[in-house]
This record gives sequence, C-alpha cells and structure tokens, in this order.
Amino acid sequence: MKSLMIQGTSSGAGKTTLVAALCRIFSDKGITVAPFKSQNMSNFAYITPTFEISRAQAIQAIAARCEIAPTLNPILLKPLGNYNSLVYLNGKRYKKMHAKDYYEKFVNTEGIKIATKSLKTLQKKFDLVIIEGAGSPAEINLQKFDIANMRIAKKADASVLLVSDIDKGGSFASLVGTMSLIDKKYQHLVKGFILNKFRGDINVLKPGFKKLKSITKIPVVGTIPLINLDLPEEDSLNAKPKNIAWTRKNLSKIDIELDRLAKIVKSNMDIKSIEMMLQ
Repeated sequence: MKSLMIQGTSSGAGKTTLVAALCRIFSDKGITVAPFKSQNMSNFAYITPTFEISRAQAIQAIAARCEIAPTLNPILLKPLGNYNSLVYLNGKRYKKMHAKDYYEKFVNTEGIKIATKSLKTLQKKFDLVIIEGAGSPAEINLQKFDIANMRIAKKADASVLLVSDIDKGGSFASLVGTMSLIDKKYQHLVKGFILNKFRGDINVLKPGFKKLKSITKIPVVGTIPLINLDLPEEDSLNAKPKNIAWTRKNLSKIDIELDRLAKIVKSNMDIKSIEMMLQ
C-alpha cells in the first residue's frame, strides 16, 4: 500500500522515464509494483479490443511486470485541437469535451472520483504504486482543478520526488520556484529533488545542492545523466513520438531497454533514501 510520486517542474522533465525506471528497480527487488497516472493527455495509446490507455503507462507496466489495465490510467485525453479533447474513462471512449467544460463540469466531480477509485484499487492490490504527475504542480492558474499532482499525492499518502530537466538550465530556480508556489498544505509531501538529463562533472553541481537544501530543507536524491534511450516517447515537449507495433520482438527490445534504463538510474539515485521514505 506504499506510494511514491514523481512530479516535475515542467512537462518533459523526465517523469515518465523515471517512473518506468523505478518500477523496474523495485520489481527487481521482488516487490509487486504498479504505475499510475490519473490523467494523461496523449494521442499515443495502448489499444486492446476492450480498452485503451496511454502508451506511457503500458510501457511503465511492462517495467513493473504487472498487467496492463485501465486502472493504471483511468482518464485519457486525446487532444483534437481548438481546446477540445476526446475523453476516455476507464479505458472506454466517453465523449468529446471542451477544456472549459472538462475543468468546470468534470474534474472536481466525476474526474476525481474515477481517479481516486483506480488509485485505491491499485493500492489494495500492489505493495507499491509509483504515481506520475502531470505537467507541473506549480501551475497556480489550474491548481483548483488539480487531479493529477498534489491532490492525488495527498490521497495516496505518497512521498513526492520533484524532477527538473537540468539540460535546459535553470533547474535550481525551477525547484525553488516550484516549492514556493505549491500550496503550503502540500509542501511537506516533497521529500527529494532529482536533476535529470545532466552531462558533465557532478562536482560542479554540489555547491548548488548545498544551497538548495539550505533554502528548501529538501535534499537532492539523484542526478541522472542524459540517456539516449530507444523507448517509445510520449507526445510531450520537444518529443518526436512514433507509432509502434506491440510485437513480441518489439516487446523484447523494450524490456531490454528498460533494464538498461533501470541500471543507469539505480546507479545515480540514492535508492536507500527513497526506500526510507516508503517506511
């Protein structure tokens, strides 16, 4: 019933990849683990005759070695343009909705109920649920409609790791700024920072780690190098996703790549500290 959540200072920070890596790392330890993302906006789905969910959660499930199921991504939004999306609930097509209607008439009623029900189902079934946030928890214009970040972390009683893409620069400011904009009642849930896509000498960063902790009281628990992965991408910022066929050959390639990803992430994160957060 333990839960860990990965949130980001921005879209494209590396949340999806880190959740996949952590799913494989904890699965390798003999723990039953499942990924979860309450709401995902993507045009790339894992489609079966009976349901479809975001492709990202399907790949995370492969990393976790758990069944791919609608509970892993109960709300899927397929963008159609002009602020409209095709909404899927629990793997089934629901209806086309405008963003205004989705936020004002759905998320705080049916949306949060559906997300919470799936989350609780997974928490009962698995030793560990690793949750992926969406976008950034610091989108203060949308916080009252949040069903994918801090509100879910609170419902899951999850420790949150906040990841930032250091390759783009400005990570220290992004982390401090994000913490300052998160509602105070949720700030204690953030237990660690991760700097992702780093290239260079980590010793150059260490004075920054010290100052970051003195400001926020939160440690850096991982610095992940920039990794050239051969995994299907999400349609997020700067990504160039392609369709894939879920053949045995491709699944084998994905599995091998997930092992490589997990090995790199494990050697660049303080896994013991993360395990302590789960106790």
